[in-house]
Amino acid sequence: MIVLISPAKTIDLTLNFNTQVFTEPVFVEETSRLVRRLKKLSVKKLGEIMKINAKLSKLNADRYKGWDLPETIEKQAVAIFKGEVYNGLKAWELSEDTLLYAQDHLRILSGLYGILRPLDRIKPYRLEMGTQLSSKSLYAFWGKKISLELKTAFSNENTVLINLASNEYFKSIQPTVLKQRIVSPVFKDLKNGEYKVITVYSKKARGLMTRFILENKIEDPEELISFNSDGYYFNESMSTPDMPVFTRDRF
Repeated sequence: MIVLISPAKTIDLTLNFNTQVFTEPVFVEETSRLVRRLKKLSVKKLGEIMKINAKLSKLNADRYKGWDLPETIEKQAVAIFKGEVYNGLKAWELSEDTLLYAQDHLRILSGLYGILRPLDRIKPYRLEMGTQLSSKSLYAFWGKKISLELKTAFSNENTVLINLASNEYFKSIQPTVLKQRIVSPVFKDLKNGEYKVITVYSKKARGLMTRFILENKIEDPEELISFNSDGYYFNESMSTPDMPVFTRDRF
């Protein structure tokens, strides 16, 4: 079973992890090509295409311009992102054994790096998958590459992909290339008498489920129904085999 999650917009360089293992990203050349493009953009232009304020534009422009400097900070992919998914995952609490298991069973999608293993060495950056660079979108830039690389993580044709990524990032996956079963859990909270997907809570729940899968080394998607973290429980009446729904009555 392979779990797929999104990165986060916010970067945290302060966290310490229970392993010193570093690996190298797969798409080094493609990342370098994107960085060369980004280096050419002015602070204003970078802000426009990323839809971010002047302060963040300057920060990221400086990051790209100093990309190849020897003192550039590098961190493991799972150790650098800060957001609701990662607040649920709490990877800094995971044992080295679980982190090494995650290396084979967890993948992080990325606008700049394409796809990452948890312990891949990366630099601080911001580049969302939905960003339009010149006349070409990042979806077009990556094409089939991400799906073909993801496919190499599957041990056999019966290995299942657990999609816990956002819609923006999952659009970079081409299921017809992957040719694997995809299970996409959904998390809903009771609000005004109706179960709804509330984005901020759903993001954290995706991180909680990722942690649940990794810590318990779950290989069978049928075992996902035992997930009951933070008040969520499996709602059989709302579920289908490839879209299990987990609901919470209080948040």
